[in-house]
Amino acid sequence: MDAAGLPAVSIPPISAPGLPENAAAALCYLFGFVTGIIFLVLEPYNKNKLIRFHAFQSIFLNVVVLVIWEALRIILPWGIWRLIGLIDLLFFILWIYMLLQTYQGKKVVLPVIGDLAEKQA
Repeated sequence: MDAAGLPAVSIPPISAPGLPENAAAALCYLFGFVTGIIFLVLEPYNKNKLIRFHAFQSIFLNVVVLVIWEALRIILPWGIWRLIGLIDLLFFILWIYMLLQTYQGKKVVLPVIGDLAEKQA
């Protein structure tokens, strides 16, 4: 009993605010470079090396996808545009793979892009 005669209630300690590391890292990929930039700006996520790595890798991956997509759009004639749909599907599968693997706590380092992200993180 406390001083007011009420039963004492134990309050659990407050844990650190924010998302778990794996969830924050996975969310870096959710909306591409937008969420990557958001996690690079928000504290405490911008202090975490793993989250910074995934944020940079997400940004770089999406920039590469946009560049490839635009280059193919300029280079390929209209008749071969269905090939772009296949490439979009491959990038979509890569995006889902990155989301799932990162959420499971695995660090997937993409060739070239991952090395650049490692240097930035």
